[in-house]
Amino acid sequence: MDAEAMQYVEQLNDDDVNVRLGALKALMQEVREGKIEKPRQGDDVNNHIHTTYSFSPYSPTKAIWMAYTAGLKTAGIMDHDSISGAREFIEAGKIAGIATTIGVECRADFSNTPLNGRRINNPDQKSVAYVAIHGIPHTQIGAVADFFVPYVKERNKRNALMVDRINEIFEPFGIYLSFEQDVVPLSKSHEGGSITERHLLYALSLKLVSKFGKGKPLVDFLVEELKLEVSPRVAGYLLDVHNPFYEYDLLGALKSDLVPRFYIDATKECPDIREVVELARSIGAILAYAYLGDVTDSVTGDKRSQKFEDDYLELLFEVISQLGFNAVTYMPSRNTLQQLKRVKSLCEKYGFFQISGEDINSPRQPFVCTHLRDEEFKNLIDATWALIGHERMATLDIAKGMFSPDIVRRHPDLNERIEIYKKIGQGLDSGDAL
Repeated sequence: MDAEAMQYVEQLNDDDVNVRLGALKALMQEVREGKIEKPRQGDDVNNHIHTTYSFSPYSPTKAIWMAYTAGLKTAGIMDHDSISGAREFIEAGKIAGIATTIGVECRADFSNTPLNGRRINNPDQKSVAYVAIHGIPHTQIGAVADFFVPYVKERNKRNALMVDRINEIFEPFGIYLSFEQDVVPLSKSHEGGSITERHLLYALSLKLVSKFGKGKPLVDFLVEELKLEVSPRVAGYLLDVHNPFYEYDLLGALKSDLVPRFYIDATKECPDIREVVELARSIGAILAYAYLGDVTDSVTGDKRSQKFEDDYLELLFEVISQLGFNAVTYMPSRNTLQQLKRVKSLCEKYGFFQISGEDINSPRQPFVCTHLRDEEFKNLIDATWALIGHERMATLDIAKGMFSPDIVRRHPDLNERIEIYKKIGQGLDSGDAL
């Protein structure tokens, strides 16, 4: 890639959305002219890409470019408590010729369900679980943004309190964080983005590198002073002073072991799960439970070994079925085949749509999940095209969404619906018959 193209790549994360999209147009022109080699494209898909509107090294435009160069055929945006990057993501997808889906991830309160008091899929707090709203009709972006405004406001109150706790821990070492000056500028909160625990940890990572530098002094501080358990793999990353992803790897080490020391339970910022169910229903979107499963060795290096929902998975499926969930989302690279087969079996038993995507929020993560190429998970590729078909039809008319009462009445068999909407997503059917 020549110097001019590299400059365009840098502009993909510019503060101005018009500059970002303009840079992508220029890059795609260079692809068409043969100046940049066109990536080989297979059947790979990904429905769970975070952007700078929650926490990620990628703007929505940069995320599309990364997806394109990785050879993805489809890409889905999935930010925490924010849908503000969706329109840019859609436009960038059109420029790059990649089919897109839009969604939002949030934490919901399950304390008024039989799952009260259980650790569900949230490492930090019981009775609270992550859920994903997929396939949001483009006409409903404003409604989703409005829904999360009060919850993001409450989240920032708690973020500021957690920064105070971080400062109590690090005061003996002469390290101080300002929520307004050190954390907020790392986010897109002024454009409707959210601020997460990762923003706090990234700001802290920058402070630690400034204080100790990179390499052994910093690793010694983490292990000897903070008493963190740093895995050999992550320690190797942090001992490499030339590591281009240094601060992100440091964030992962901190998230794995430091968060319990400053974490404050999320309460007001987590809507009751029934509110989220109703939101998804009213806007014609697809609500999915995000299966995590018991963790042994975290593939992302930011989760410690911990038990989650596997011990009571049948109960969990009963609860989400009764609540009105449409789908379950899972990531094949994060679980054993035994775990995944069990989840698939329960999805079939309860009639849940199965969705997947790799949770991208760090530059070390590949956009392609090679596990999806396994015949065992071919259904997840078909589901992605069905999701795209759903989003297209629901954008035209919510009543034509994949789980609308009328469509379910006319096509009660889920597999039949998946085939119908897959063809629409792939452009093989206009959907006029719906």
